[in-house]
Parts: sequence; C-alpha cells; structure tokens
Amino acid sequence: MKKVLLLALLATSGVGLYAQKLDKAKDLLKSKKLTDAKNEIDNVLAVEKNQNNAEAWYTKSKIYVAIANDSVARAGVPNARDVAFEAVKKYISMEEAREKDPTKRNVLLTMDNSQPLLDMYAGYSQAGATFYNAGNFNDALTNFKKCLDIFDFMSARSLTTLKLDTTTTLYAGISAEKASKPDEAAIYYGKIADNKAKGEGFAEIYKWLADHYRQKGDIATATKYSTLGREVYPGDPFWTGFELEMLREKGTKEELFKKYDQVLQENPDNHLFLFNYGVEVYQEGYNQDISKRPANSKELIAKATGLIKRCLEKKPDYPNANMVMGQIVYNQGVDFNNENKAIKPAGGVKLTPDQLKKKEELRSEVVKKFDEASPYFERVADALDKEAKLKMDDKDILKNALDLLITINEEKTAQLEQKRNQADREKKAADVKNYEAEIKKLQDKTAGYTERFNNVDRKH
Repeated sequence: MKKVLLLALLATSGVGLYAQKLDKAKDLLKSKKLTDAKNEIDNVLAVEKNQNNAEAWYTKSKIYVAIANDSVARAGVPNARDVAFEAVKKYISMEEAREKDPTKRNVLLTMDNSQPLLDMYAGYSQAGATFYNAGNFNDALTNFKKCLDIFDFMSARSLTTLKLDTTTTLYAGISAEKASKPDEAAIYYGKIADNKAKGEGFAEIYKWLADHYRQKGDIATATKYSTLGREVYPGDPFWTGFELEMLREKGTKEELFKKYDQVLQENPDNHLFLFNYGVEVYQEGYNQDISKRPANSKELIAKATGLIKRCLEKKPDYPNANMVMGQIVYNQGVDFNNENKAIKPAGGVKLTPDQLKKKEELRSEVVKKFDEASPYFERVADALDKEAKLKMDDKDILKNALDLLITINEEKTAQLEQKRNQADREKKAADVKNYEAEIKKLQDKTAGYTERFNNVDRKH
C-alpha cells in the first residue's frame, strides 16, 4: 500500500514540475527574454509525455512568433515563423481530436483573437512585399505562398470570414509570372478568376489565363476563362477576338465562319470584324494556282468581296481594307492575263482568228481589272504616304500598294506599245500619235510611283 502511494506522489510531483517549466516559459515570453523562453519551451517539448499537451504547443507558437517579429532574436532562428506555424497547427490538430464541438475548441487561440496566426500572416506578407519591391520575385513568391497557407488554414476553420485573400493571391500570381513560372502564376490567377473577382486591371487576369491555356493547347480551360471573363467584363471586345483566334487555330473553317456570322449579327457596324472575316474567306477561296482552288472558289471570293466592300462602307479610308480590295480585283486581272498567256501557237502554226480575238478580249479584261484595282491602291498610298512615321506593317502595305501600281502601269504601257506598233505597221499615224500620248502619261505616272516607292524608307 505504501509503495502505490509513493508512485502516486512521484507522478503528481512530475506534473507539477512540467507545469512549473511551462509557466516559466510563459513568464520569460512576457518579460521578452525570447532566447530563454525558446530554450525553456523546447526543453518542455523534448520530453515525450509533454508532447501530448496542446497548451505547450500553443505556447511554443507564441514564443516563436515573438522571435520572428524581433529582428535581433530572428537572426539566430531564421525559420522561427515556419516553426511557429507548425506548432499552432499541432495545437489545433490536438484540439480537433479532443473536442467534437468546434465551438469548444481552440480556447487559447480564441482568447488571443487568433493573434499568433495573424502575426505570422503579417510577417510573411511584409517579407513578400520587401522581396517583391527589391525585384527578388522567387523569394517574394515563397513568402506570399506561406501567407496564403496561413489564410487557407484559417479559412478552413472559420477563423476568418473571407473566402479569398485577393490581394495576396494577386501578388503571388504576379511574382510567379515575373519569376518565369507561368504555370504557377496560372494557379493563383485562376483562384481570382474562379471567384469572379473584379477590380482595377483584373480584366487582364482573365485574358492572361485564357491566352495561357490557349498556348498550352488546353482549349477547354481557355474557353472556361474567356467565358468567365466575358461574364465579369461583358463590354470588353477582347473576348470575341480571342474566341475567333482560337477557332482559327484549332477549329474548322466551317466553325470559324459560323462564329463570324454570329459576331457580325451582334456587331454589324464593326469594320474590323468585317475586314478579318473577308480576309479569312478570301484566303480560303483563293490560290495563285487555279488548279489548287476549292470547287466553290468563285462563291468564296464573291463573299469575301462583299465583306470587304461592307467594311469600306463603314470606314472608307481604312488602308488595309483598300489594299485587300485592290488585291482581289488585281488578282482577277492576273487570272485573265494568265489565261491570255496560255493561248499559244502549237507546232509552228499561227494562232487562229478566234484565238487572236480571244487574246484581245482577255487583254482588254486585264486592263479593266487593273483600272478597277488602281483606285484602291492609290487610296492606300495617299492615306499612308502622308503619315509622318509608319509602323513596319503599314510601311510594307504602302510599298506593296506602290509596287502594284507600278506593275499595273507597266502592263498597261506594254499593251499600248503593242497597239502603237500595230498602228505603225498599218500606217495609221493618228492612232500612233494617240497611243504615244497615252504611253507618255503612263510612263510619267510610273516614274512618280517609283520615286514614291524609293522614298518610303527615307520618309518614314
């Protein structure tokens, strides 16, 4: 009986000793003797049986938070904030195992208004901002991620009413992007978009996500974020253009044209959609090699012509549309010219009268088409040539317009020279004189276009 009593007394004295050490650690913390407090609580938890005491872990978290917040003490324990977070997680896990009723758990943390967690959050946030401002985006990301770990931990246990830490999530995404970690940036930007968050500049997040997944070939996710972006920012024209671009890259022409028809119903006065649709249709219907054109080439080219003309009705001075319209008509002239050249004498036999007549008709059609195309090219040249400085694309358009005007005039000159020579052989002096006058006009125009062409780079 005495032996049993003695064991009980020994056990009681052990509990008293543990309580004294824990109280001593708390007192050292209160008196800001942080190194001593750390050593004391570490010694308490080094004893295996003390590791089952939730209060000891909570005390450890508070001590290590205090160390992390003290620049002198922190130098000796650089990971103090990480240790504090692990300690408070241990405390809460023990509380969750002890008590089924959530309202009766975490009494110590509740009495402190979750201050240890809030201090950790603030510390990681400040460190992240410091690294971010210094351009150290990898370490900024590391700290913002830790900040979000604490937020998620608190949110999962209803220790905060917020469901998304928008600002920190945003900066985690920006830091990841600036650290050349786009897949990681997509995780954080995705959280913002998934919550349909709005704010100044936030439309760019939805656009970034849509384009990021488009480039990765994940069309379903790209579509998800473009749809969310359209829902949150319905007035932004980006979404329509993006969806068209995705269909252009990954869809069929039928799907693309169907989407354009829908877009034009919704935006009948948008000249850019008319122009882009016209170009898409023309590229589908036209090939320089006639044998490679689709069976419905004529229908597609006619549709493209109608779309570009509608574009010019909305914006008559649009250089790109004038250029394409001119090219459509010019290429029709080229087709007539190629057909004319294909009519050749065979086996040393002269062309028949019908063949000669056909060639003359084709030459006439060439001139008609070139005359029809010229005003479009001239509008391009006049519009762009008056600009003080041009972008590279516009400079190329200007050069192409002038080059085609030169080609057109040279072809018309060659045909007039043939007629002049024929009139000369037939001794028709009046006709020769008229042809020579027309040739001179064309040569003067060609010289003018050539001079403008040569001056494009110097002038722009």
